[in-house]
Amino acid sequence: MIKRTTDKNDNIKVTFVLPYNEGQEAVSVVGDFNNWDPAANRLIKRNNGTCSASVVLEPGARYRFRYYSADGTWFNDEAADAYEASEHGPENCILQL
Repeated sequence: MIKRTTDKNDNIKVTFVLPYNEGQEAVSVVGDFNNWDPAANRLIKRNNGTCSASVVLEPGARYRFRYYSADGTWFNDEAADAYEASEHGPENCILQL
């Protein structure tokens, strides 16, 4: 799930939410907004059975992203706005703000 809220400066807070499973490997959201750095936006376990991470992004922009698990697995979000071929193999998710 991807949640979007707009602040008073018209920036968009995007929250990436996944179900949390006990014992799962750490997961990060990586993309254009954090230079594809797995250490930048790790999803944090929440009390409601999910894990999430938020970033503040500029409106009117297009961002590529994916999830990366500490075991080396890459995966996409079903709630992405679109998908496109990646130069590294599988498709990237697209977020259009």
